[in-house]
Amino acid sequence: MTIETVHLSRGGTSVVLEPHPYGLPALAYWGPDLGDIGDREVRSLAVAQHPQRVSGGIDVPARLTLLPLESAGWQGTPGLAGDRAGAHLYPRFTVVAMNRLAESAGVVIEARDDDVGLALSAHVGLTASGLLTQRLVLTNTGDDEYEVRALNLFFPLQHTAAEVLDTTGRHLRERSPQRHALTAGTYTRTSRRGRPGADATVLLAVGTPGFGFEHGRVQGVHLAWSGNQQVLVEKIPAGSSFLAAGEVLSAREMVLAPGESYSTPEAIGSWGDGLNELSGRFHRHLRSRATHPQRPRPVTLNTWEAVYFDLDLPRLLALADRAAALGVERFVLDDGWFRGRRDDTSSLGDWYVDETVWPEGLAPIIEHVRGLGMEFGLWFEPEMVNPDSDLARAHPEWILQPEGRLPLPGRQQQVLNLGNPDAYGYILERLDDILSANDIAYVKWDHNRDLLEAADAGTGHAAVHRHVVGLYRLLDELRRRHPHLEIESCASGGARVDLGILARTDRIWTSDCIDPIERLVNQKYTSLVVPPELLGMHVGGPVSHSTGRAHSLPFRAGTAVFGHYGIEWDISGLTEGEYAVLGRYVDLHRSWRADLHRGAVVHADLVDPAMDLRGIVSEDGRRALFGYSLTASSASYPPGPLAFPGLDPEALYEIRPAVPAEGHPGNGQSPLAWLQSALDGSPLRLPGKVLAQAGLQAPVLLPEQTLLIELRAVES
Repeated sequence: MTIETVHLSRGGTSVVLEPHPYGLPALAYWGPDLGDIGDREVRSLAVAQHPQRVSGGIDVPARLTLLPLESAGWQGTPGLAGDRAGAHLYPRFTVVAMNRLAESAGVVIEARDDDVGLALSAHVGLTASGLLTQRLVLTNTGDDEYEVRALNLFFPLQHTAAEVLDTTGRHLRERSPQRHALTAGTYTRTSRRGRPGADATVLLAVGTPGFGFEHGRVQGVHLAWSGNQQVLVEKIPAGSSFLAAGEVLSAREMVLAPGESYSTPEAIGSWGDGLNELSGRFHRHLRSRATHPQRPRPVTLNTWEAVYFDLDLPRLLALADRAAALGVERFVLDDGWFRGRRDDTSSLGDWYVDETVWPEGLAPIIEHVRGLGMEFGLWFEPEMVNPDSDLARAHPEWILQPEGRLPLPGRQQQVLNLGNPDAYGYILERLDDILSANDIAYVKWDHNRDLLEAADAGTGHAAVHRHVVGLYRLLDELRRRHPHLEIESCASGGARVDLGILARTDRIWTSDCIDPIERLVNQKYTSLVVPPELLGMHVGGPVSHSTGRAHSLPFRAGTAVFGHYGIEWDISGLTEGEYAVLGRYVDLHRSWRADLHRGAVVHADLVDPAMDLRGIVSEDGRRALFGYSLTASSASYPPGPLAFPGLDPEALYEIRPAVPAEGHPGNGQSPLAWLQSALDGSPLRLPGKVLAQAGLQAPVLLPEQTLLIELRAVES
């Protein structure tokens, strides 16, 4: 059949696919919208990208296609690696159909290689926000088994791409940024932890040298998958470069019987002139989903850092009383409520309410919480099991393990195999029973260890893929049975942050570390993909239990205000002064919540690394809330100006401090007071274009302080 060059255009993005004589279409262009250009111009654009034949090269110069293969001259990272009993290593697909999906600016391409016995469907689309999405489905049409070892998805980079940004980290310090020059060869970020991991990058981005949040063309890719995975950037000798992403499969993990198919996770690409625009595409897309939380995100108190395992009912009731009076809307009972659980060494998997701690069940605490007008939430860790548990003793074959022995423990835990139908059925029955018997609006779903030697105990086969599929199926079924239930994805904090898990949950726990210094970085780079309403941001106690740092209440409360707000602290012993200060921040968050959770997230590019300015601008551009933080002593004193990105350039904004100046220098006065006094005490008023270009002098703060600043448009 004749295949035409295809121009997809939506959400400010264009993609051009050009027919290729030896396989799937070439990715001729991905980037800013090309406008209403004609078919001839589109074909000319594609032809203009053709590489020349060069000395020492293949006679047919290789192109980056939707599935680059050796059979088309490709010698970079392959799109498909697999075999049929050691043979049929080099398929060459022929396109047999191409169907346009006008409503999603997408295309489905069908291709076959009947000699090798494979069929392929390539799904390519643009979302309304301009994200490029790709997914491949490979089907074994032969008469015997075909093993898939890798099936990757590819995204072309523009010629200006020269610098790489990704994130790394560890438990309690996830998503720390790192950069390096893009050089010839391959840079790969691989996770074999059974989950993305605390050290995983939420995005692999490549752009012009020195690109920032406000400037520089940048492109990035994210893989929406909660298991083993890799993302990579590669620059090949011909001079072109590309991004790729795919699931990491172990030996014999994906063996297709005749007629069986394997579908890759969805890979999602975004671009922008600066990271603010790139991340905004992700945020708008997630907010457009039918499953995205629509109601205001309830202010949450979680009991873990308040009481740990000390689940004394009178103490919990008193804590609930204080929380409700403060404006908290959801009370979450964390670990320790189930049978035999007195510490973290035993009982995971025994999901029955502990009668010795709760002789009347959970009803007394739930009824008290509900009577105060709050929702009730409960902690689970459904994928894990302690060897010291009734479940492990009864069903050791349900634990992921190689033949004959358990993997090394992590946090005294092993991992249940949700790909095992019996283990899956038990967990579904236990959670469904507890959720059906109690008025529970929210589940904190934890996952506290990496997977090791994750094999099926019965077959010895690698089982990570089947486990993740079982997890997705379990979450989907619980949501079907309990449609109003909200679920948080927690994985030792932020070790499972991906759009695969967020397709089935309502927020992620950004990190177990609530130290505001650490959280400023963590929250900034997690929001490259995840919008703030899906990021758990809590106010911790005066001294961080994970870093030992001590911080003022305004700093702790102010740095958490932009996300899904909460408290992780025993507030029952607060002084009246502390209680009043915390209440002001809860009230501030609630008053701004609609804008914070629908508006555009912006970060300013500041020269001084001690200065941090971030904000959220309302959808109509009429309101903005910014947080200016000084994370260490500044090299300048007073520090330099603050320029505010993302505002309506023609609007006139009135500038005020959002809360009183507790803890700031200046005898309790607002740090903006010295500027206001120059205008006879009147609020500052400046146009958006002036605030973006000239800005205003940064107020003098002490190190590790923050100031929240309101900007509201007024009539001139």
